[in-house]
Amino acid sequence: MYSAVMPFRDVVGHARLVSLLSRAVARDTLPPSLILAGPAGVGKRRVAAAVAAALNCLDPRTGDLERDACGTCASCRRIERGVHPDVVTIEPGDSGSIKIEPIREVIDRAGFRPFEGRRRVVIIDEADAMVPQAQNALLKTLEEPPSASVFLLVSSMPDVLLPTVRSRCPLLRFAALPVADVVTVLARDHKFAAADARAAADAADGSVGGALAASSTDVVEARQTAARLLGQVARGADPSRRIDAAKMLTPAKPSPPGVEREQLAVCLRAMSSLLRDLSIIGSGIDTGALANADLADDLDTLARSYDARRSVRAYSAVDQALAALERNASPKVVADWLALEL
Repeated sequence: MYSAVMPFRDVVGHARLVSLLSRAVARDTLPPSLILAGPAGVGKRRVAAAVAAALNCLDPRTGDLERDACGTCASCRRIERGVHPDVVTIEPGDSGSIKIEPIREVIDRAGFRPFEGRRRVVIIDEADAMVPQAQNALLKTLEEPPSASVFLLVSSMPDVLLPTVRSRCPLLRFAALPVADVVTVLARDHKFAAADARAAADAADGSVGGALAASSTDVVEARQTAARLLGQVARGADPSRRIDAAKMLTPAKPSPPGVEREQLAVCLRAMSSLLRDLSIIGSGIDTGALANADLADDLDTLARSYDARRSVRAYSAVDQALAALERNASPKVVADWLALEL
């Protein structure tokens, strides 16, 4: 049985942008090219597919000046399976880049009328991975777009695109998703248990992709490690003991730098979540807002050492540590520094 394509109405979050696109499809005012920009893993590609489905659905739902795909017709099913002749998705190859050849191919196809749909839709995922030659090859098509084709460039780093490409494509900026929306997607689409979905979502910085990149088990382990470190540094100010405690944040066996950095980042995001909860407890706010309510006993223990003021200071230190990781700082140096700052 085919799984239904994701129509606009089932997209979680981004309500304003989804409504804007749905209305543009209904009014036939959708620009011939768009950049869908925003953090990785927040649903940009899924929204692009929803646009393609709404444009080519055989039994669309209309109302209040909006148009949406049915999600079950033959066209929607082919889009979901990636075999619709008029919906083409280009993404980076094994080299991590998008070369000029696939771009030339879709440009040639764009010059012809759609084979069976209303509009031909070209989705370029991770468009910032296009090599400069590929971007330049696309320019003429963006300047003089074929009337029956739409180009959707999906990117988490739109500034990497050539200025000439950016200037020819209106930009729609997607924001990170609220934690509750990430939880909804993980539970609905990926069958996460409620507790695991909440743990993964709270450590994912508003990105479903980020939550999926780290399994729920990794996140649970990361929370436990973060809680242990907070407990150990709370018990003493001796720098040597703190640095020794920091070893739990980095793997005992050597790992590739990228893997070690990502593991530490997952742990730091879990620590941020715990510290937010500790600041809530220290402020006397309703504990119903706790993200880690399933760790109530650990939080109660930590709260004896982390009042609201210390929690905020520690949260700021973790935020700085994450920023240092993004700048490719050594994971061990970051872990040692953080242990001294908490």
